[in-house]
Amino acid sequence: MSTTSTGTRRLTRNPDDAMLGGVCAGVADYLGLDVALVRVLAVLGAIFGFGSLVVAYVVAWILMPEA
Repeated sequence: MSTTSTGTRRLTRNPDDAMLGGVCAGVADYLGLDVALVRVLAVLGAIFGFGSLVVAYVVAWILMPEA
């Protein structure tokens, strides 16, 4: 889990477990979930969300700092 020196959690991209940018890996790490589950949910959201999740993913890729 990503923590700072004060012990608070930070949402960061995880390039070590990245398939495409590390956003799903970072979210999985932050929430304490399996990265495969987050990736499946992201794909389903992209399919059934008519691309809105794709835009959110790209924005998160740009804005989230790398771990």
